[in-house]
Amino acid sequence: MIRPVILSGGEGRRLWPLSRPERPKQFLALTGAETLLQQTVRRLVDPTLFQPPIIVGGMGQRFLIAEQLRAAGLVAARIVLEPIGRNTAPALAVGALLAAAEDPDALILSAHADHAIPDAEAFRAAVARGAEPAKAGRVVLFGVTPTYPATAYGYIEPAAGQASGVRDVVRFLEKPDEARAADLIRAGCLWNSGLFLMSAASLIAELDRHEPAVLAAARAAIAGAAADADYLRLDTDAFAAAPSIAIDHAVMERTANASVIAADFGWSDIGAWSAVWDARQHDADGNVVIGPALLEGSGGTLVYAEGARVAAYGVQDLVIVATRDRVLVVPRGEDQRVRGLGERADALGADGAIGAPSPSGPEP
Repeated sequence: MIRPVILSGGEGRRLWPLSRPERPKQFLALTGAETLLQQTVRRLVDPTLFQPPIIVGGMGQRFLIAEQLRAAGLVAARIVLEPIGRNTAPALAVGALLAAAEDPDALILSAHADHAIPDAEAFRAAVARGAEPAKAGRVVLFGVTPTYPATAYGYIEPAAGQASGVRDVVRFLEKPDEARAADLIRAGCLWNSGLFLMSAASLIAELDRHEPAVLAAARAAIAGAAADADYLRLDTDAFAAAPSIAIDHAVMERTANASVIAADFGWSDIGAWSAVWDARQHDADGNVVIGPALLEGSGGTLVYAEGARVAAYGVQDLVIVATRDRVLVVPRGEDQRVRGLGERADALGADGAIGAPSPSGPEP
């Protein structure tokens, strides 16, 4: 049995203005009727393979997590609240320690609350294939076969000359430019999905070897935590002492035990508005319309309207997102600029000057 550890602490700023710190993208219904968090928990419902998940999220997310689970009829073994964001390594250290305390032989699956995997059956089959090598002490990553030369994803190079299935990892490659990404795909590299399976004991040992300060802070944060029927609130001072580091840098790029499975399920981190456009069904002109919006004479355009009606005519390949108090218009191919653009827009005062927003919030 596998204990999923779902990471829900992200803010999703590349999906501004809909995704914002008070309601990050994992709590939005971006790719279907359910939110990304609800979809994530639902594909982990299989009593032959998974135990109920541990969900690690921010203190300000506690009611969102609990309410969305309740609304979807889903359950978690534990909702763990981080007093401050310290990246993925401390969060996963907490998950591993909690899982190991219940079962020293536990396997843990690291999952992200804001990823989209449409084929839950194929996902579960891939995870099941990784269970035996994970029991044997391997860090099993799930690499996604690239469909285009993505520049927003990291890549994994599997070892050559090994039988297909579980292969050793040669190296990790950070986000390349488009030409380099095309070369990596031709060489057989895979997208790094951020999903991995390993024993809790192995992760604890790897952290003790490579980032002992992370493990020590996680232990102290659990020891000083406040628990009630709904939440485990980690100790603030202890958790804040953890180095802020991603699990990729803390363990994956340093371990000698990494293996990769070429996953045969579709996957997206929904890291930009173009990914929402990709994930949704298009009309005959390649448009996606969500909410009260009207598109005429247009093609390849995503419109997401929430709290405002939108009408557009004669536009091509745009992203248009309207909320009650903010509007985004950007070429779909330039959506990686949204995070910085949104931060600058949020800094506008009511008079348009850069500075602190007015008490009622920025003008649209």
